[in-house]
Amino acid sequence: MGYLILYSLIAGVASALLLLPITTNERLRIHLTGKMKIQAIGTLAIICFIGFFLYYYINSHDLNVTSLWLPALVFTAGGAVLSSGIEQKIKGILFVISLLLSAYLLSAFMFNANEKYEVSKMDMKTEIKTFDEKETPASVPPDFARNKMKKAFGQVPNTSYYELGNLQIQKVNDEYVYIAPVEFSGFFKWFKGKETPGYFILSATDSTANPRFVDAEMVYTPSSYFNKQTERAFRLQFPTYIFYGEVQLEIDDNGNPFYIRSYGDFISARNGFSAKGVAVMDAKTGKTKAYSLDKAPEFIDGAVAPEAVSLQNSYFGNYVHGFWNSYFGKSDVKLPSDEGTEANVSPIFDENGVMHYFTDFTSPKEGVDSMLGYALTNARTGEATYYTGNLEESYMDSEGALQIIEKQFIEKKWEGHMPILYNFYGEASWLTAVLDSNGYLQNYFIVSAANPEITAYGRSPAEALKLYKTALQKGGGTVTGSSTAEEKKENGKVLRVYKEKSGENTIVSFLLDNRQSYTMSSEKEPLIIYLMEGDDVTMTYMDTGEGFLPVTTIEINNLK
Repeated sequence: MGYLILYSLIAGVASALLLLPITTNERLRIHLTGKMKIQAIGTLAIICFIGFFLYYYINSHDLNVTSLWLPALVFTAGGAVLSSGIEQKIKGILFVISLLLSAYLLSAFMFNANEKYEVSKMDMKTEIKTFDEKETPASVPPDFARNKMKKAFGQVPNTSYYELGNLQIQKVNDEYVYIAPVEFSGFFKWFKGKETPGYFILSATDSTANPRFVDAEMVYTPSSYFNKQTERAFRLQFPTYIFYGEVQLEIDDNGNPFYIRSYGDFISARNGFSAKGVAVMDAKTGKTKAYSLDKAPEFIDGAVAPEAVSLQNSYFGNYVHGFWNSYFGKSDVKLPSDEGTEANVSPIFDENGVMHYFTDFTSPKEGVDSMLGYALTNARTGEATYYTGNLEESYMDSEGALQIIEKQFIEKKWEGHMPILYNFYGEASWLTAVLDSNGYLQNYFIVSAANPEITAYGRSPAEALKLYKTALQKGGGTVTGSSTAEEKKENGKVLRVYKEKSGENTIVSFLLDNRQSYTMSSEKEPLIIYLMEGDDVTMTYMDTGEGFLPVTTIEINNLK
């Protein structure tokens, strides 16, 4: 607070001295002498001080000198008009300097596009690693999670005081969960309550799980007021830092709540942003500390705000050949998708439990739903990788995947949410949660990005994956297994057989005497429909680690 007061005081005094003439102006008949001059300057300085203080305090604006460019322009212009003689010349020069500075600041976006692109450059790869079927994707959509938390709001003490805050996905004690703080529902509720009682936590992988309310007193929240509001508390602690993105809640492995916010640098002038670190605040005590990205506490998954990543994606896609090309030529321009769940990006976790932000890129040409590539940005370091996909195939973008779902369930009016591109069995595929009009989760839908006619859906991601594997075998897709799968050979005696119809084909599941189960479609091998208990088989299969391993070739020795 002290820094803000001093900053506002200096700005107020400087503004008064710039605006009011120190010498007599005969032309405008301005005669300020002696005590009157001191009183006039003092009064105006106090008014300006109050104005600057309220502006910076209410808006939590950074206290960098360049933030005064507009007041400097106005007060130097006014001072040049009201003064005369040598004073007018000096203030006129200051006005010209302010005018040039303002022009530089306001036009910087047209000249720093190349710098923005250099800052946002990504590593280039062809395809993401194949998804390991032993893992469970964080596939519960935030809209559904939020809906469940609202219905569980009765767990909160003095419910009428509060409302549900913003969701944040996080890894806590090796589990993927959604976190949502309980927020004040208004000024008088804050004035009386002073602190919120805690937050909700809900599994991000199990759609059947129920939200749980956790008692954890939070004094500093986004819905608090005055110095207890998190955004203002961050600003008062770090008055000159450049923050970007919304304040987000994260908890450590002991369940203690912390609010975090990304900070960084302007690209040039006061334009653009590049993340450099994260500020962390204890939600109960207000104790705050800033960390560079490489030294952020381990429990923080989203050190780089999703808004900052979305901005970097925009730089990377639009400014490959500079600013003007992004509007007129649009050569090699690729637009980041706006289908993400947080600021147009979607948080996902890799096999090591590290959070990334996913974004797909499409053509700027209207009516085209072909994906040009996709990016994964490390949420802790900000390092990004751009995947071109298989250049011999044309991939459908996330909007195209959502349109397929809409047409599939047009009568029920179900919609897709949170489309994420995975590499399932060697096939680039969109996994999307499907919600009804009331926000309830109905199923998980998978569609091939290269072959949109290959689709499957089930009540869980595991069920949808199993059916999708069959759809790939039937539809000519390539089932190459998971990231850890290798092709193996096996022979043995069939103990049990189960057959089920799937369209024009039959899915045969069987148990060998090695106590392992296998599955195969008659699309791959028509003779599989004659498989019986007691048959001796020789086959090759993919060792995916699943309960039912996919068979690629089979010989029923009894039929030879």
